[in-house]
Amino acid sequence: MPNEQMSSANKPLSAEGRTYHVETRHGEVANRIVTVGDPQRARTMAKFMDKVLFEHTSHRGFLTITGLYKGLPLSIVAIGMGLSMMDFFVRETRMVVEGPLSIVRFGSCGSICDAQTGDVIVAKSAFGISRNFDYFNDPRDTHVSQDPYILWKPVASDDTLTKHVAQAIAKSIGEEHVFEGSVGNADSFYGSQGRLGTDFCDDNEQLLETIHKRYLDAAALEMESHMLFHLAQVSTGNKGDLPRSIKAACALVVFADRTGNSFITPEKSKEAIEVNAKALFDALVADLPSQDGLHPAAGSVWENELA
Repeated sequence: MPNEQMSSANKPLSAEGRTYHVETRHGEVANRIVTVGDPQRARTMAKFMDKVLFEHTSHRGFLTITGLYKGLPLSIVAIGMGLSMMDFFVRETRMVVEGPLSIVRFGSCGSICDAQTGDVIVAKSAFGISRNFDYFNDPRDTHVSQDPYILWKPVASDDTLTKHVAQAIAKSIGEEHVFEGSVGNADSFYGSQGRLGTDFCDDNEQLLETIHKRYLDAAALEMESHMLFHLAQVSTGNKGDLPRSIKAACALVVFADRTGNSFITPEKSKEAIEVNAKALFDALVADLPSQDGLHPAAGSVWENELA
């Protein structure tokens, strides 16, 4: 249940200016952000900050940790899984942070390329995969599409931020463990990612083959990046306007090798988070190397911390 009275049904903010789902206000989130799904991943990464200044878990489960890295404010936000959670996070963070945002998603994925468990796939673009609900009606209704799944056109990541991410990770784990390509953002973990034998009629036996035919550089499947890239693309509020107020990139640790049908070990997954944390922080600092033009220090959790 909400902890505070909201002022508006259209743009819910509390009397203190906190957003409804993420529950942060001005000065609690930095312009440099790593977003993850798992809150434990966020806490593990926070150990590599120079200093933690703020931590808050909302009634909807969003965990925000803000601190300093190399003398600059940086936030880690754990959002859970799926398109809606990414939408809540990006829109509500944009409400309370002044200046440009650089957001890197650091998540897990299923590899559909040569990348093995523990490797990292950096997304050059992301495409959406949606279940066509009308296809499964009885009688079948295919006025939207003749296919059981709708595949959306790719949206590009920010080129500069993506280069910073790829270079930093390659420096950390070696170029041979870094892959690049387009990633599929599915609306579910099972049916829309082509997982078989889930006790439901999913009609997804040909889905992975269809994806590879449609997107020649398809490298991975996950559940959030297409929404992140889309919101960054439209972040000015006017289609096509530049500069956009949000830059977005995505790096994914391979947890599931969909080709070889293997899954990462707990030990290897923890190592992957720890070895890449500083690399992602470095990428964000390279992208926004100073506080000029960013959220003002006055009234923020870092107000008395900057040199």
